[in-house]
Amino acid sequence: MPTLGIIGGSGLDNPDILKDVQTEEVQTPYGKPNAPIKIGYLEENRVLILARHGLKHQYSPSEVNYRANVWALKQLGANCIIATTACGSLREEIKRGDFVLLNQFIDFTRRRINTFHETFSNGAVHTPMAEPFDARLRKHILKCTKEMGITCHPKGTVVTIEGPRFSTRAESMMFRSWDTDVINMSVATEAALANEIRIPYAAIAMSTDYDCWKTDEQPVSWEEVTNIFEANAGNMINLLRHVIQTFTLEL
Repeated sequence: MPTLGIIGGSGLDNPDILKDVQTEEVQTPYGKPNAPIKIGYLEENRVLILARHGLKHQYSPSEVNYRANVWALKQLGANCIIATTACGSLREEIKRGDFVLLNQFIDFTRRRINTFHETFSNGAVHTPMAEPFDARLRKHILKCTKEMGITCHPKGTVVTIEGPRFSTRAESMMFRSWDTDVINMSVATEAALANEIRIPYAAIAMSTDYDCWKTDEQPVSWEEVTNIFEANAGNMINLLRHVIQTFTLEL
């Protein structure tokens, strides 16, 4: 029986899609995850749901215990991790409410521990990261979006910034010049850690704003992000349901 780990961004950690739900407090070598993990079933698949920022969104992007979150899902038997996240669009064609199936990241964070190998006391470890998002998972998710008629850009490079502040206009223009597509505050860290412990990882980003590079409209605000996210959360939840229901280990 496959076990899927779901890391939910703001508002996308709802276990109501599952049956026979139990809650488990997990302890890892890196401390406790940012929320208890909801464990349940959808069709024949076992599902673990973790709220990245805590059940009340009480942890800022820099406070999230990414190592404990990723480790806990693998510790509980996850065969893969599918993450959801809000993002700002750096491209005119990626509109508010659109989904982006990420395939590359640029890590622009500064304060985080983004490795399980802080010391080489037991030998050097350098993890390949050329393709940080699992190709088979991405193919499956993209197939599901097409079956559901959901607007989803098939690839995109995300730049992950430290946060919690948003970008300056100069930073936003710089990121655009790097040929990046979206911006957020979490994915690069999670993807790097998942790759280190060899658990397939994919991330579905929902565009909620245009950051601040567009001078013909107001810069991004938290209120705008939450409004767009809430308006489109149903699409994401329905997509996750379909992805989980049709998931097999043979993907």
